[in-house]
Amino acid sequence: MPDTRRIKEAEKNVKSYVEDGLLKKAIPNKQVIDIFVRNAKESLRVAEEVQQKNISPLWVIVCSYYAMFYYANAVLLKFGHKVGEKIVHKVTSDALIVYVRGKLKASLIEEYEKTKEEALNLAGIKADTLLESFDFERNKRSIIQYQTLDDEKQSKAQTSLQRAKEFTREMEKLLT
Repeated sequence: MPDTRRIKEAEKNVKSYVEDGLLKKAIPNKQVIDIFVRNAKESLRVAEEVQQKNISPLWVIVCSYYAMFYYANAVLLKFGHKVGEKIVHKVTSDALIVYVRGKLKASLIEEYEKTKEEALNLAGIKADTLLESFDFERNKRSIIQYQTLDDEKQSKAQTSLQRAKEFTREMEKLLT
């Protein structure tokens, strides 16, 4: 989960991204959000198929990450933020922490209403874990894509797919 240092870093970065035009306020556009969601669902479907057929652990990881990435951008746009065209993966990661973390916590708390005291704690941990999963998968995709031996990729692929499924499920809830 993002620690205090990571949260402060994201807040500082987002301020800089806004100043530099890498992240802009935007009117939510349902058509664009729908495209992001379609791309996310397709990426997840491809990841599952590639995993089932044991075709390529690398592409399970890459497609799983992109499912998360597209959902993240759909949610950001829904909440009025559009990621620019440069360093989009890092901007998305930081913007999730700054703009979506609290909303994700609130969404998860609603699911756990009967046990509010415990839910607050669990929702915070789960929200942070989901966002950390995005950040972790972003970094892993880069390492796997360019630096990892084939033997190591298969075990990491299943983890990526599971994280993507959980992340996309929670992002979908934010879009409704």
